[in-house]
Amino acid sequence: MPAYQKVLGRRLTHSIHIGTVALWSRYPITDSERVTIDPGWSRSLRARVQGPGGPLAVYVVHLPSVRVGASGFTIARRDQVLTALDHALDQEQQKKVLLMGDLNGATTDRGLASLNSRLTSVQDEAGTGFGFSWPAAFPVARIDHILTRGVTPTDAWTLPATGSDHRPVAARLKA
Repeated sequence: MPAYQKVLGRRLTHSIHIGTVALWSRYPITDSERVTIDPGWSRSLRARVQGPGGPLAVYVVHLPSVRVGASGFTIARRDQVLTALDHALDQEQQKKVLLMGDLNGATTDRGLASLNSRLTSVQDEAGTGFGFSWPAAFPVARIDHILTRGVTPTDAWTLPATGSDHRPVAARLKA
């Protein structure tokens, strides 16, 4: 966290982190909380950001990984957490919503169908290229996403590798 704060904190003066996820913003974060979508893990948060176009609910999530085992893909845990995330979004009162994070699945993954039916992928709407983010050394899949509701994406792209096994994704949005 100190390394990220050192780099991001200069331009994005508002921040919150809960467990292993964090949000930096140029606009004030007026409240934040852990979103309990995966009990026992602290890998999700919800914050309200006061942007120039009004309040925005921001979700930052890191879903459990899809694993390959002797019996094939194991997606049950990730899909259980997705169901809980869907429930949290059902309860969301804000008209403008931003969800971003490592969803451990492509937008074509049927497990993400519920999210895709209610939110817009910034990469699909305004992105440059394929938006592949994983693995960082030679990206062949887009499993890191920025999804919106009530916010217009104007640009989206993938940044260069950082030392993580994922490449960061970025977007410009118009509220």
